[in-house]
Amino acid sequence: QVQLVESGGGLVQAGGSLRLSCVASGSVFGVRDMGWYRQNPGQEREWVATIQNDGATNLLAPVRGRFTISRDNSKNTVYLQMNSLKPEDTAVYYCYGNILGGAMFRDYWGQGTQVTVSS
Repeated sequence: QVQLVESGGGLVQAGGSLRLSCVASGSVFGVRDMGWYRQNPGQEREWVATIQNDGATNLLAPVRGRFTISRDNSKNTVYLQMNSLKPEDTAVYYCYGNILGGAMFRDYWGQGTQVTVSS
């Protein structure tokens, strides 16, 4: 069984920074891309960032230049460094990983961590 656990969310003032972490544990036999989504109540989940296992990254346009995604393959961990935070970044942030936990690769999700940016 595979579990993803996020940490690092919280309350921060506009212009501040937070660093989210997400660790994949359990029966992890391989990891392809990992990344982050975010969601507010009543809205669809929005993709934020992806990092491939070779380090290639892609980020949502409004967060480029402010957010950085990285990973530590030895720890099956993905990070999201968020700088110059804005109130519109407020959301529950979910990490995901495309993981080989059994017979095939599939997406696994964390439970979410709340990020609140006050103006």
